[in-house]
Amino acid sequence: PPPMRLSDFLEDSLTRTGGQIRESTKAEQQAAMMQFIEVVGDIHTNDVCFKHGEQLRQVCFDRGNSPATVSKKLRSLKRLFQLGVDRGQLDVNPIRRVALPRAPQKKIETFTVDECERLIRAAREATKPDGVQWDLLIGMAMVTGARRAELLNAVWSDVDFESLTFNIEPKVDTTETWRWEIKDAERRSLPLTDEIVGRLSDHQAEQPTGLPYIFVPPARYEHIQRLRGKGQWSFSDARLKVLNNFNGAWRRILTAAGIGREIRFHDLRSTALSSWFANGLTEFEIMRLAGHSSFSTTHQFYLSVGDGLIDRARAAVGKGLGSNLARTWRAPLISEKRA
Repeated sequence: PPPMRLSDFLEDSLTRTGGQIRESTKAEQQAAMMQFIEVVGDIHTNDVCFKHGEQLRQVCFDRGNSPATVSKKLRSLKRLFQLGVDRGQLDVNPIRRVALPRAPQKKIETFTVDECERLIRAAREATKPDGVQWDLLIGMAMVTGARRAELLNAVWSDVDFESLTFNIEPKVDTTETWRWEIKDAERRSLPLTDEIVGRLSDHQAEQPTGLPYIFVPPARYEHIQRLRGKGQWSFSDARLKVLNNFNGAWRRILTAAGIGREIRFHDLRSTALSSWFANGLTEFEIMRLAGHSSFSTTHQFYLSVGDGLIDRARAAVGKGLGSNLARTWRAPLISEKRA
């Protein structure tokens, strides 16, 4: 294949890919390639080799990047070069054998039952200032395990009040709704409780006619519609900017609930998945409900919660070595026996 400068290769690849991937993924690939060019120069694609991938990896570490961040950059680059191979622009992926650094598995954070109750109480007080039904939003996340963007882009037709289900569906651009895609493109149905459905019914009755979104207040919806009319609303905004200053409001609710540790809204999803495991759902069932594209993602929750490894190991030790140790500690010392 004819050689291309890395900058031209990047531009061509992003153009060919178009809207087939999320804007955030395109931004990650672009940032990774631009840093690669910074490290090795704007060389031809046919001149890229294994050592260049290792060089980038070392530079990232020298700059203080975490193993997880370095792995993410290398995966983005590998994907770009592999697309070049698939499109006939490269004979081989030049950095395919560059090893990804091992990153420690992140601890899965969850809310306790007491913290969940305190969150709901604090959220009820936080509803009035910005018009967001924070208690209902948090409750939905706790019950369904839905992602933040899935909830914020939910419309009333996604709720089946009769079957007590919440459907995750992509949205297209219309005069009333903006385009939004599901992560990993997984349509799915999630369970609702009688209590949540009752709260949704009350909330719907209070909404003005013509407001399609469940959790977008009327004033915010009108503002977004004006931005759309001016061409100032992008596809990525549907994931990041549906509610104004979301993280600030979330932190205020945490403070009001007396929860001082750093914990994310996304950890409500972790709490739901962990609860499903603890109450008998299988890994495959939870993978379907959660919309995970990789079984390894679901397995993290199984290892953390589902198999009770720590409790079973403690019980095993208690039956064997533990009882012997207990007798040994209670027994008098040899010097005490002699005395």
